[in-house]
Amino acid sequence: MLGRMKLLIKWLLCAMALLAVAHFYSGVQVQSLGSALIAAVVIGLFNTLLRPVLVVLTLPVTLLTLGLFLFVINALMFWWAASLLDGFQVRDFSAALLGSLLYTVAGMVINSALDSLFPK
Repeated sequence: MLGRMKLLIKWLLCAMALLAVAHFYSGVQVQSLGSALIAAVVIGLFNTLLRPVLVVLTLPVTLLTLGLFLFVINALMFWWAASLLDGFQVRDFSAALLGSLLYTVAGMVINSALDSLFPK
């Protein structure tokens, strides 16, 4: 029961974080809370399903760049999600890079807060 509650709260907070990124950075646009909720799910699914495959496939490049290529992978996940959804737009790749960075930092704060509220 607590696991489901934590997942629901995380989903809502990630959608709010996406709205905050769009509010503070003009390169990312989210039309509504509903669009942010859907985008948070799509980004989460991409990060869960596609990101590990891309990390493995690009491991040599990631090693050569000392891990900095992971930022590119995060930006691609962010940009691809925006390309699939109507209410979520990202201006270009540089906007996806900065938007994904802001969204990732917010996600880290959310995860940390939820881990302290819902101990294992």
